[in-house]
This record gives sequence, C-alpha cells and structure tokens, in this order.
Amino acid sequence: MDYASSLLGLLPGARRTPGLKELLSKVSSYLPSDQVERIRAAAEFGAEAHQGQKRLSGEPYITHPVAAAEILADLHLDADTIVAAILHDVIEDTPTPKEEIATRFGKDVAEIVDGVTKLDQIQFKSRQEAQAESFRKMLLAMVRDLRVILVKLADRTHNLRTMDAVGPAKRRQVARETLDIYAPVAERLGLYSIKLELEELGFRTLYPQRYRVIERALRRARGNQKEFLGKIHVQLEAALQKAGISAKVEAREKHLYSIYRKMQRKRAPLAEIVDVYGVRIIVDAVDTCYRAVGVVHSVYKPMPGRFKDYVAIPRVNGYQSLHTTLFGPNAVPIEVQIRTADMDSVAESGIAAHWKYKESAKEGSAQQERARAWLSNLMQMQEGGNSEEFIESVKVDLYPDKVYVFTPRGEILRLPRGATVVDFAYAVHTDIGNRCVAAKVDRRLIPLRTVLRNGQTVHIITAKGARPNPAWVNFVVSAKARSGIRHYLKSLKRSEAVELGRRLLTQALAEFNVKLEDIAPAVIESTLHDLALKEADELYEKIGLGERLAPLVARRMLPAEQPETRDGKLAPLSVAGAEGLLVTYAHCCYPLPGDQIVAFLSTGRGIVIHRGTCANVADSHKHPENWLSVNWQNTEGKLFKSEIRIEAMNRVGLLAAVSAAISGTQTNISSVNLEQHEAETATISFVLEISDRAHLARAVRVVRRMSEVLRVVRTIAGQNRKRSGPTP
Repeated sequence: MDYASSLLGLLPGARRTPGLKELLSKVSSYLPSDQVERIRAAAEFGAEAHQGQKRLSGEPYITHPVAAAEILADLHLDADTIVAAILHDVIEDTPTPKEEIATRFGKDVAEIVDGVTKLDQIQFKSRQEAQAESFRKMLLAMVRDLRVILVKLADRTHNLRTMDAVGPAKRRQVARETLDIYAPVAERLGLYSIKLELEELGFRTLYPQRYRVIERALRRARGNQKEFLGKIHVQLEAALQKAGISAKVEAREKHLYSIYRKMQRKRAPLAEIVDVYGVRIIVDAVDTCYRAVGVVHSVYKPMPGRFKDYVAIPRVNGYQSLHTTLFGPNAVPIEVQIRTADMDSVAESGIAAHWKYKESAKEGSAQQERARAWLSNLMQMQEGGNSEEFIESVKVDLYPDKVYVFTPRGEILRLPRGATVVDFAYAVHTDIGNRCVAAKVDRRLIPLRTVLRNGQTVHIITAKGARPNPAWVNFVVSAKARSGIRHYLKSLKRSEAVELGRRLLTQALAEFNVKLEDIAPAVIESTLHDLALKEADELYEKIGLGERLAPLVARRMLPAEQPETRDGKLAPLSVAGAEGLLVTYAHCCYPLPGDQIVAFLSTGRGIVIHRGTCANVADSHKHPENWLSVNWQNTEGKLFKSEIRIEAMNRVGLLAAVSAAISGTQTNISSVNLEQHEAETATISFVLEISDRAHLARAVRVVRRMSEVLRVVRTIAGQNRKRSGPTP
C-alpha cells in the first residue's frame, strides 16, 4: 500500500469524496510526506467546513475544491498552493474566518484564499461593474502573490468542466468572461495547457452549435489527417536523423477554438482552415533549434514571411520557440514549432514550471519576475479611471504582443499591435511619456501618432516642463500609456484644466471655421444642459482632464441635420460621451445591436457606426484620431437596417415567395435588389429593418428552410461585397 492510500484511512469520508485519492497520489509523487500530510489535513478541514453543502449537480461541495487542487497538482505546484485551492471557498461559503486559516495552515495560505474569495456581498450599480470590480481586486491580489491567479484559474477550469447543472444565461456569462479575461491571463502567464482547456470549454459553452459544426468537420477529416501527418512525421524524422540531430517529432491537431478564431480573423470558411497541420520538434540545445530549421526547410519549401524567432526574442510570457510554415505535400501548409525540452516545459506550464517546492520559492525565476513586472503596472492602471475602464485597459494589455522595437541602446521593448510612439515613450518610463515632445524612428523625425513596426529603433525627445496632450488618449493603444495620460491630467489644478480645455475646444471649433466667441449663449446653455453640467468652466475642465473629447463637443455646438426616422422607430444610437450628435450606420456592414462596433468621426456626417469586423475598419490606423470605441445603449423598441444575400434556384414567383416568408416574421423589407439572374439560379439582396441579431436570425432561419434556397448570408464589407472608404 502506498503512502497516499494509507492516508485515506485517516480521513473520515475520504473514500466517499471523488478525486481525493487521486489528489493525494499525485502530490505524494513530488512532495515530501510532511507536506502531503498538510494537504490531507486541509482536505479534512475543508470537508468539515463544507459539511452539508452541495453543488447544483447534487455532489458534495468538497468535490469542487479537491478537483481544483488536482488540476494544480498536475502542474506540480507547491503545498501552500494546493492547500489554498482546497480551502479557496471556505471564507466565502462558511463561517470560517481568515484568521483561523492563518493559524492552522499559515499566513501565506490565508492570503491566497482571501485573494480568490468572491466579492458577492459588495453592492454595485450594475452586473458589469461588479464583474469589473471583482476582477480588479483579484488582479491586485495577484501583485502580492502570483499563486492567487493559479488557484483562480484552476477554480474556473473545474467550474467550466461541470457547467451542465447551471442555467443557460449563467453559462454564457461565465464562458464569455473566461474567453475575454481568464484564458488570456493564462496565456500571459505562459500556462498554455490551462489556456487551451479554458478556451475549448468556454467556446463549447458559449457557442455550442458552432463548436459541434467544427468538431464534426474535424472528425470527418481526422482519417485523412492521420495518414497525412504520419507521412510528414516520417519524412522530417528521417531528415533530422540523417543530419545527426536527435529530435522528438510530434504531430499536432489544431484546437477548435484556434480554428474558430482563425476563421474570424481571416474571414475564411472552415474548409480553408482545417487543412493547416501542426508539427512540434523537440531538440536538446538552442543551437540545434536553428540547425533543425535548415533541415526542415530542405525537406519542404518555407512559406515567405512566416518565420518567427521567439528564441532570440521571447514572447512577453517567456515563451520561446522557432516558428516556420512549410509548403507540405500538395502545397498544404504545415506549421512547425522547434524548441528545446526546457522551452517546451515552459510553453506548457509557464510560470508553474518554475514553482517547485523549496524554501526559496518566493525568489522565483526570470519568468516570475516578468509576470510580477506586468502585474505591478496594474497598480498604475487602476489610477486612470473606474473599474470598468480598468478592466477594458487590462483586456487590451492581455492579448499577445506583436510589435518588437528597439531603444537607442539596443534594448528590446514589446508593445501591442498598433502601438504608437507615445506608447513606446510610456513603456520606457512614465516620466518619459509625460515629457515627450518629439521622436525619431530610425534617425528620422516622425509624428507622435505614428504606428510602429517590427525592428524599428525609436529615440524619444523630451523637454523640461512638457506635459501630456489630452488628444493622445485618442490614438494610444497600451493600457500604461492611457492610464499615465489620464492620471497626469487628473492631477492638474482646476484652473490649468479649464484653460487647457478652453484651448482644445477652440482648436476643435477652428477646424469648422468657427470661433468659440461666436457660439451663441443659448447653444452653450443647451450643451451644458444635455451634458448635465452647471457652467462653461466645468465643461472646459472635463475637456482638459480628458473626460470629454473636444472634437465631439465642438460638433455638438454646430448645427447638424437630424437622422431620418420612420414613424419614430429608426432612432439614433445613444453613445456615451457623444449624446445628441448625428449618428448614422454604415451601409457597408449594417451593424445591429449585439455586434461589436466602432465609431468613425466623419466631417459633415457626425458619427458613423461600423461593425468591428468590417473590412473598412482595417483602415482605422491611417486616421486613429477619427475612431472611437462605442457600445450599444437604449436600443429597445428601435429598428436598424441589415442586408442579407440569398442564392436560390430560379423559378417563377421566387421573389414573391421569399418576400412573403420574410414578411411572415414581422420583418419590414426596406429594399430589394436582384444582383444576378441566370437560367438556373438567382441572387437577391434584401435590406431589412431589424431590432437585433436574434430578430435577424429568425428571418434567416425561415428563408433557409425554403426548398429552393441554396444559401443565405448576412452582408459583410470586404467579404460579400467590396466597398471603399470608412463612411457609408
């Protein structure tokens, strides 16, 4: 009998607790017996504390924390982390105080448990604010101890595994939060195995139908894939052996969520994505990685522009590997990753790969230091606004960095895609950003709003007494830059903010050949009333502090034609910070409530709303000052236009039959266009008046059921049609 099995006899009800035997067996394989005993004691304490509590599935509640602890045991984490995982719900769900946990299991365990305790007892104005505040506090707890997030990720992973007993609305909320926040956090910390599972479970929960469609397609292709990958495996392994390179070659199946994301990113059908194969090559040393690249390139031709060296320049989470894409048999693309065994360990387990049980564990590794440096920036971010602004900033900062630029001394800085010179300045140091007045890229003077590209060398020119320009907020993309600008502006004296705001508004009005002094007092009073402000100085102050955008206020003060309405139903969108402005919807993509949207400031047209996936949005980097982030508000009872294209077998009365089917769903047809009329098929475009995405789905579903209809798609700019320019 092994040590773990002998411990089971000491724990009342242990054999009735699923997973506990497996947990003790796993931890006893790498932890000393005294630490395994601590974990056994924690399980006993947790079982007693949760006595009588059950999960929605009917299982004893203790099964959840034990399962979360088992996830962490697979990563070989230290005993304190395992104990904290077992007790992570004790403070919230039982009368047990934090002090008792600290007395029994140590201060570190109590702090970790406190860091992951949910904050349901706090009252917030909205669910979004509650989610943001809870996440903000969790991230700030991570600054004190990184193990907080490890327990939180394990907790979220097991909850997603067992979501069947939860209601549909709650499932969707948890899945969306997981894909938006927790999976990117896991990736940022290098926890690749957890990140993949969170993405797969979140995708399956949030989009079950899409998950099933892709899964079925992969299952059908799996037979051919196995044979195809086997052939590649043999050829690459033979070539490496011939070159005298000892390597482990592994074929890799694409993950469903990565396929789905690639379909969205490339706007490509599934058939063009599933034929991308993956191979991983594990070698013994760094120099062998580069030799192996030469070998695989001699077997199959490399795809130009697809080689990435993450060994010399690691990703921000410490990930290292060489990536190359090859033209395989029949020109099928093959993605190849080449790395050492140590790199592979970090790629799979990230920060946890270095968290071994020892007295000096807190000293950490280089990767832990990188994680701590990132987390310390969160302390600065929270000073830039409220909880919801904070969580949006963190979302931007979580996603993978794509731009690598150099300082004049040759140091590498990693910045988000689309980062500008100002983002670079703040990345160097907040004071550098605040005093930035000009910049040189590759020894040439360039505007501060210039978007940086890989490999450029950036030199920031500063001046004593210089201060951030509020207009920078319109084009910076990094959370640190945005937070630094706002924090500085908020520290200005009121008189300075008022003067700055007046100057910015004067400049904005000058673009329309209008002077601030010429604006009628009645117009200013109306503007103040609409914005719930008492006096003009208060408006100038908010502009000076960056809380209001001068271009939007300027447009508000100009006479503008009101948008067309139809019986009062086709009403303008309510945009926070742009109330009362002319708002129109782009005809290239026809956005609907529920779509991700962005706004374009168009001279003479006010604000034009585009879908986030619209091809015309891709040109936003050319004029970043004209693009704004907006959200849907107050859309109930309003109608919006949407276009669908129908391909059907041509017959007499086809147009009338389709129109009748659409009208049967209580949908008004705004216009019809017969795009193509051949002997056998016809393509028809309908512009419909729709309340939201669900309404559109009902109309599409009815049309799709018609026997003569071959295909129904929603119009997307750049995919179903080609238009140019960012305006409708």
